[in-house]
Amino acid sequence: MIPSPIPDGPEQTPITAATVLRYHLCWKHRDLDGVMALYHPDVEYHDFFQNRVLNYQALRDYVRVCLPHEAGEDIVHSDRIRVDGCTAFIQYQVTVQGGDGPAAFQSSEAITVKDGLIWRVNEYATLVRQSTQGLSGASSRPATSRLGLSPRQLSTMAQDLEHYFQRQRPYLDPELDLQRVAKESGYSRNQISYLLNQVLGQSFYRYVNQARLQHLLAGLDDDSVASTMDELAFSAGFNSLSAFYKAFREHTGLSPKAYVKQVSLRART
Repeated sequence: MIPSPIPDGPEQTPITAATVLRYHLCWKHRDLDGVMALYHPDVEYHDFFQNRVLNYQALRDYVRVCLPHEAGEDIVHSDRIRVDGCTAFIQYQVTVQGGDGPAAFQSSEAITVKDGLIWRVNEYATLVRQSTQGLSGASSRPATSRLGLSPRQLSTMAQDLEHYFQRQRPYLDPELDLQRVAKESGYSRNQISYLLNQVLGQSFYRYVNQARLQHLLAGLDDDSVASTMDELAFSAGFNSLSAFYKAFREHTGLSPKAYVKQVSLRART
């Protein structure tokens, strides 16, 4: 059976414009149910970063992890919505919080509307790294990613990486490397490296050591003493005491001995 053609022409322009505007506002206001209600049951969402197509069933989880979550994150139009019949072109800027401050993404979508619902989406994006330095000199110019990273895909990657570390705790292995993390989390080495360095503002080893430190602190009880801290560090995956002490002081502002003393005093009050 040949599918019926999509209604097109000038009479469709107001319907398309209204649908796509509602779609954008639902994203902006973190309205997951509102976004999903605007998808056609036969929707195809083309994510050109992963070169994959998502159907309606797969989109709910995708949208949920990609909606802005943190304070300061937002989605705003960078141009007016351009509409021609059943097709609309939308450009917007997404701001997310990275390790060195906010990072901005310039993204565009070609959206096809059928029966007043989103039927096709082709998403393209470019990451713009916002400089935290002064406004003069070369350092003030944002660096543009050549990888074509989708802001929504980056959000998904960050969530996947966090969940992978929480569930499997790979950081407990002192020999953990980037290649293993990429393989087990389902991404390429370049993708994980890019996410950590350009978006989260951290090196791979700093990210891993922070996970090790959080694991150690979460298991620290009132009976812990300074003399056992080195043992706890090694059991958490640190293979260097100097790296442990540096990470500990950066995270807590205290030496391990001073931190344990503070915890002990707090427990007595």
